[in-house]
Amino acid sequence: MVSIASLWLPILLSAVAVFIASSVIHMVLPYHKSDYKKLPSEDGVLDALRKFDLPPGDYMFPLPASSKELKAPAFLEKWSKGPAGSMTVLPKGPWSMGRNLSLWFLYCVVVGITAAYIAGRALPAGAHYRAVFRFAGATAFYGYALALWQNTIWYKKSWMTTLKSTFDGLIYALLTAGFFGWLWPR
Repeated sequence: MVSIASLWLPILLSAVAVFIASSVIHMVLPYHKSDYKKLPSEDGVLDALRKFDLPPGDYMFPLPASSKELKAPAFLEKWSKGPAGSMTVLPKGPWSMGRNLSLWFLYCVVVGITAAYIAGRALPAGAHYRAVFRFAGATAFYGYALALWQNTIWYKKSWMTTLKSTFDGLIYALLTAGFFGWLWPR
């Protein structure tokens, strides 16, 4: 058994590597540029929504008041007429990347700690690189990629966007696995 504290260096370095890789993926590589579509008549839609002064949060429309209402003719008609969907309303004002980037880095550290916990409980000090790579990588992949699938299954987020993000998660997991394998206590 290997303690989480003894794995502080691979936790930190893998978080830094994933942070840098994700920055390159999203700012340099073009494959995420098609993740979102622009609303038709964006100004008109925004003007229509502005009058409601929606507070930040997640919204679904139409939203039934109960499971019983799901079968009510009025709700079924609303659903059939459309549009139906979900949206996240962000806070008003300038976009601040600092907070989001800080939270992303913290998340990368948490994934690293989780990988350290799983690999550290499963493997002894001196374990072979491939064994460490396998445990840390699989755990990191679960943390970076698999939870994204629920949003496609339940909220109809594009499968293509989810698959691209899953590919990103694979890259992040391989980076994490590589640092853990390299810096595993001997």
